[in-house]
Formats: sequence, C-alpha cells, structure tokens
Amino acid sequence: MAVVRDLRVLLRFQGFRRLLGVRLLSQGADGVYQVALATYVVFSPEKQTSAASIASAMAVLLLPYSLVGPFAGVLLDRWRRRQVFLYGNLLRAALACVTAALILSDVPDRLFYASALAVTAVNRFVLAGLSASLPRVVDADRLVLANSLSPTAGTLAATAGGGLAFAVRLLVADSDAVVVLMGATLYLCAALAALRIAPELLGPEQKLGPPRLATALSGTARGLAAGLRHLAGNPRRRAAWALMAMTLMRFCYGALTVMVLMLCRYSWASGSDDGLALLGLAVGVSGAGFFVAAVVTPWAAGRLGPGRWIIVCAGAAAVLEPALCIPFTPTLMLLAAFVLGMTTQGAKIATDTIVQVSVDDGFRGRIFSVYDVLFNVAFVGAAAIAALMLPPDGQSVALVVTVALVYASIAAAIGRFELQ
Repeated sequence: MAVVRDLRVLLRFQGFRRLLGVRLLSQGADGVYQVALATYVVFSPEKQTSAASIASAMAVLLLPYSLVGPFAGVLLDRWRRRQVFLYGNLLRAALACVTAALILSDVPDRLFYASALAVTAVNRFVLAGLSASLPRVVDADRLVLANSLSPTAGTLAATAGGGLAFAVRLLVADSDAVVVLMGATLYLCAALAALRIAPELLGPEQKLGPPRLATALSGTARGLAAGLRHLAGNPRRRAAWALMAMTLMRFCYGALTVMVLMLCRYSWASGSDDGLALLGLAVGVSGAGFFVAAVVTPWAAGRLGPGRWIIVCAGAAAVLEPALCIPFTPTLMLLAAFVLGMTTQGAKIATDTIVQVSVDDGFRGRIFSVYDVLFNVAFVGAAAIAALMLPPDGQSVALVVTVALVYASIAAAIGRFELQ
C-alpha cells in the first residue's frame, strides 16, 4: 500500500521516529482520558446524569482547544518544544492522578471539572508543538507527506486509546479512576519518550529573540480579526459560506451526540455497563462513517464540486436524520450515527478544500484558527441547547426535527449561493 510505503520512508528519519512516538503515546493517552471523563460523567451508577452535566463535560473537553489554540503558537515560539513535550506530559500525568483521586473522593463536581480542564488545556500546547516540530525532523521534500501521515497516526492512536479505555472499563476494572490512572501512565510514557529527543533539535530558533509576550498576544488577536475581514471580501465569500455550513453541521452533530449519550444511559440499557457498550458501538459506527467519507469524498467532490457535495451531505442528513432517529431504537440510531458521521466528515473535507483554494496563502493559517474556534464552539453550544430541550430519557422529537430543519436550511443556503 502507498501509505505503508510512505511511512517507511519517513521512519528512516530518527528525529521523526522519536517525535512520532511522543505523538502516539500522548494522543493515545488523550483517548483514554477523554473516554474516562465521559463515562464518569454519564455512566457512573451513583450519579444522576443530566444533559446539562454532559454539556459541561463537553465544554471542558473542547473549549480549551478553542480559547487557547490561537494563542498557543505565541508561547511555543518562546519555549523549547522538546521541553513542552517533557514537562507538558509530566504535568498532565500529575493532573490525571489528581482527577483519579477526585473521582474516588466525595468532592464537588466543580473541582473535578477544574482538574479535567487543566489536562485538556495543556493538550493544546502539546498538539501545536508536535505540528510545529515536524519541519525540524524531516526534509522539505517530505514535509507535506509528514503533515499528512503524522496527524492521521495520532488520530488513530487516540481512537485506539478510547477503545482500550472502553475495554478496560467493561472487562477489567469497573472503575473510572483506574482508567484515568491508565491514561496518566501513558502521559508519563510520552514524557519519557520525549527525553530521547535532543533538547535543541525541535527549536525554536532564538537568534533574533521573540517579541514581547504582550505584543505577540495582541498581534495574534489582530491577526484573527484581519482573517475575519479577509473572509468578508467578495472573492472569499465562498469560503465564508462553507465555514458557516460546516459550523452549523457541527452544531447538529453535537446536539445529536448529547441525545445519544442520554439514550444509552437511560432508554436502551438495563445497566450502566450495557449503556457503555452501546455508546462504544455508536462511537465506532460513527467512526466508520468518517472513514467512508474520507474514501468517497475525493471522488464525489471531484465530480460535483466541493460546494455541491456539501449540499448533498446536508440534504441527505436532513432527510435521513428524522427518519432514522425518531423511532428512538438502537439499531436505527446506530445507522443514523454512521450516516451523520459520513455526511459531517464529508462536508468537513469539502470545506477544508474550499478554504485552502479560496483563501490567500498569507491568511490561510489565521482562517484555519478561526475555523478551529468555530468548529469546537459550535459543538459546545449544541450541547448547551440540547441540555435545554432533552427530557431525562433523551427522547426528544422536537430536537430531532429542529436538527433536520437546520440541515435543510444549510442545503438550501449553499444551493442558493452555488446558483448565483
């Protein structure tokens, strides 16, 4: 396979191998920790889970990416990146141990969420540092290849970590604290793996010295504002419309995710372990939809154009989502998870393409930072709206219909723009 051949070429670079090892261990730990957090919030027998608590957990998991992300690079240009991986993962290992202790203790939920928030905030620096370090460990001719394969490998590691967490929780130890400690162990392993990298190898270069921190942070904020103004220009309107569509589709996916969590917890299972197994299956089926989208979208978007492919994805979701969801049965909902995973990821790939083609190179990084903020804030906002609409058992026809109308509005709006 071409992917295997390309990976073999990259693995000849010692620095790349060691950096990839840090990424796999770090993101594998992320997958374990995030599943442990979700299962503790949703499936602990002693907790009466509500949609509001699920929304709070999603905010903890995603808001650091949105709020810290655009500014992480400012600090990464001032610190040795190898030290970020070392001390960042050591810090996360310690904080994860604190999270495990809080799970075992009778403490207010706000302390638990504060600990989890700290872990995920540090994660933004580690992920940004991994991407910034790639040009230091591969040559220019293979940089695009490394940028393609390394994040993909990290995503697979996070997925594998989540699967391991589900398996441990169901088969080995009926304790979320044990799963969190397993994540802490992987964070520690990632820190130790970072020690194999020379401290100066990953940069940054400090020959001229970085600008003052306050100047750099204010410059980042002005850069994001300039990116938004750039999007408003007529030649970039296509990218703006695509970003709007993807933000709303992410909103829909987030609202339905909260609904599925509540259904798994209260409507479909006689016990918490049964509900957890159903949730793991739903996550896997949705992931399969993401994979199919990655295979199908290049061909479909090539034939129809990225804009029209977004219309197809949104239109299919508008029709199939209420048909599959309103019966509120596990089998049809799993099919809906596959369809919505495929349509959401298909639209995202098309949106990425439109932004890359439509936006000037000098603004592309800033636009993708804005994209990242919109993507995660939409998911958290959807969880908050779902918390207001969902009954305790998770069965809400009103939410399903509302989401279907949003999907239909996306298809209609993008269709009208494409016909102009």
